[in-house]
Amino acid sequence: METKKPCLNVVMVPWLAHGHISPYLELAKRLANRNFKIYLCSTPINLSSIKKRVTHKYSQSIKLIELHIPSQPDLPDPSFHTTNGLPLHLNSVLKRAMDMASPSFTEIIKTLKPDILIYDFNQQWASIAAASIGIPSVQFISASASLLCYFLHTFLKQDVDFPYPVMSLRGSYWKQKFQEIVKRCIQTWSRDSSVPPCEIIFVKTFREIEGKYIEFGSKIIGSKLVPTGPLVQEPEEEEDGDNNKEIMEWLNNKEQSSTVFASFGTEYFLSREEREEIAKGLELSMMNFIWVLRFSSEEKISIEEALPNGFLKRVGDRGLVVEKWAHQARILVHPNIGGFVSHCGWGSTMEAMTFGIPIVAIPMDLDQPVNARLVEEIGVGLEVNRDENGGLSGEEIAHLIREVLVGDEDGKKIRDKAREMKEKIKSKGEEDVDGVVEELYKLYKKNIHGKHMD
Repeated sequence: METKKPCLNVVMVPWLAHGHISPYLELAKRLANRNFKIYLCSTPINLSSIKKRVTHKYSQSIKLIELHIPSQPDLPDPSFHTTNGLPLHLNSVLKRAMDMASPSFTEIIKTLKPDILIYDFNQQWASIAAASIGIPSVQFISASASLLCYFLHTFLKQDVDFPYPVMSLRGSYWKQKFQEIVKRCIQTWSRDSSVPPCEIIFVKTFREIEGKYIEFGSKIIGSKLVPTGPLVQEPEEEEDGDNNKEIMEWLNNKEQSSTVFASFGTEYFLSREEREEIAKGLELSMMNFIWVLRFSSEEKISIEEALPNGFLKRVGDRGLVVEKWAHQARILVHPNIGGFVSHCGWGSTMEAMTFGIPIVAIPMDLDQPVNARLVEEIGVGLEVNRDENGGLSGEEIAHLIREVLVGDEDGKKIRDKAREMKEKIKSKGEEDVDGVVEELYKLYKKNIHGKHMD
């Protein structure tokens, strides 16, 4: 007779970005469904953004724990303790402030005495705090396995052959720019050599799209990479907002698969030149579109001022431009959406694949150029070229939008592949999460056994 598994207490501490906090919460929910109790630590401003997603079903199994970080001259009050709306050049300041919260986190973990810590790759001090009181740790990386491989290959094992297509970034702009991105990330999120490497690392992906990268990464880093699955939020769980009713009423009046959704994440802000070319692309495509526009906290500008003169009048009811926020998952799952113009943040890429929506990729920064290449490699989308200075072409954007929505031969292959990917993900269910649970129990038992041996 199988012994009933104990209820494990797990502390989670993600980086202060929505693209990190959201998958941590989704993993927390899936673990809570399997008899785990989760304590998710973050700053009050970030916890307030996800509080409604911890529904009554999870009120006893998932607890949100406030982690207060010191104020900095450039980040004077707690409302800045998130990457949402934060200008990119302040990310390193926020990282330093987060690092300074290590003593506060140590007190939290001493009080909670969890069985396991799950932490983000850039919060290694959390692992040190846990180890000091005998708690084992697991890294959870919410980026793609191919990105991890790119970083490892570039900076750790340059003599190891890596022939995969995702390594060939598109165009001279990204080939030069991405080296700068990698160096910046390595400097900002540098590894603490005093922290022993994790035996296992959870990665937000699945083998059907990144199997070879999971195997390569495990080999090169010496840790077992364990896929968690896409960890996409259920669309019906998204909280209501002022824009939602207007968007859904507008979208309901369009034809099936006739509309493209354009959005570039919560942390990346288009330059005026990029806005103008994307506007041109949406206008020239002659397809219906919903475009979410966001501006940094430093940029005081209205939608009308941000767009080319006469744009809103010319597109009329064919286009809907909304500011700051929209129900991305609800919009993507709507039957009248036929394509997604995206920066290819990993969360957005996973959502598009889960809902079977082909992608027009316009990467902006960090992991996005690698993700865009992966999208093309898999066959679920196309990437927009940038010129040697990073400029975009509205004409090309229009062409690729039409290709993925209504193109005959190549476009049909992409649409078919996107639907096929949706079915693969659906058929797998939560097999990957079951694998995560198995690894956590193994780690717990090993730690208990080690304590008994002592």
